[in-house]
Amino acid sequence: MTRAKSAVDPRLDAIALDASAPTPLYLQLTAQLVEAINGHKWKPGEALPAERVLCEQLQVSRVTLRQAMDALVEQGLVTRRQGAGTFVTSQITHPLTGLTSFSETLRMKGYQPGSQWLDRRIRPAHGEEILRLGLSPESRVASLTRLRRADDRVMAYEHAVIPQRVLPDPTEVGESLYAWLDEHGAPVVRALQYFRAINLTARMADYLGMDEGDAILHVVRVGYARDGSAIELTDTYCHNDFYDFVAELRR
Repeated sequence: MTRAKSAVDPRLDAIALDASAPTPLYLQLTAQLVEAINGHKWKPGEALPAERVLCEQLQVSRVTLRQAMDALVEQGLVTRRQGAGTFVTSQITHPLTGLTSFSETLRMKGYQPGSQWLDRRIRPAHGEEILRLGLSPESRVASLTRLRRADDRVMAYEHAVIPQRVLPDPTEVGESLYAWLDEHGAPVVRALQYFRAINLTARMADYLGMDEGDAILHVVRVGYARDGSAIELTDTYCHNDFYDFVAELRR
């Protein structure tokens, strides 16, 4: 019985490998797949062709293909899902060298930012908020909790606290907190960020569509105004599959 040939993916037609070149085939394949993914031949979250399709259409062995895929996984460009296949990573790369809002970062990457507000209210400041924001014990703050989305995918759970004197009505904040602060003469001009790996609680896992106990990156940011006072305390829980932080180091 003759086995049916796997479906052809026209997006692979531009990939040309040269077995006579000094560069190993798997490195050639890796480089060309990186170029194709960065060129949006496959959308974030989309599955790559099945292994059989890739091997047959590109005329490479399974060993060569798996070496190339391992390299893509190491670069964070694709993720493997047991029993489902290999998918282009929907990661948002957030540089640590500048103060760019979540919404600005998404738009620069070609995504549509969105928010699902879970809570917006004025309430008394809590212990850590009083310390980090330099508030008096009787101070009140604007508390904003939401899910951050990119093209309808939940990327992060975010909880921000702003002194009430800076943000009297949290319901006025639209898509971008930083945009609101800029428009009202209270921009964040400097920030300190702290990173810590934690394990998800059941409640947080439900919000992010992950499993309880999964490791996740918890980012705490303290933002400062022009006069040096702390005006923002934000806790962000970033979905591992979709969010990367990158720092450029120079000598």
